[in-house]
Amino acid sequence: MGVIIDPIGDMLARIRNAFVRGLNTVSMPSSRIKHQVARILTEEGYIRGYKIIALPGDKRIIKLYMKFQDGKPAIRGMKRISKPGRRIYSKLSSVPVVRGGLGTAILSTPRGVLTDRQARLLHVGGEVLCYIW
Repeated sequence: MGVIIDPIGDMLARIRNAFVRGLNTVSMPSSRIKHQVARILTEEGYIRGYKIIALPGDKRIIKLYMKFQDGKPAIRGMKRISKPGRRIYSKLSSVPVVRGGLGTAILSTPRGVLTDRQARLLHVGGEVLCYIW
């Protein structure tokens, strides 16, 4: 397998594919930022949870447990915003509101990876990673 240029984009694609196929779990290479995104997805109720599994040779994978409601995915949609070729940053005054507050924007800020609501409470802006609704 080759080098993944956009790890967050890869993570979102794997989640989307798992939901389309009706899978209960999906695994991917682990990283600090993916761990933080998984934490937010769990806190916001989009997935049931996640586990970091250590593999031989100092490698780790992150396993996400998908959440379905009445047979439908808990995540109706997701969109990658800031990409490696075009980074998108948001000041505190322009932190996005997704779907009129029904969705969640995930931002990478100086205070860590936060949701749009947490960023407003902590008065920080940052890189807009993705929208989830």
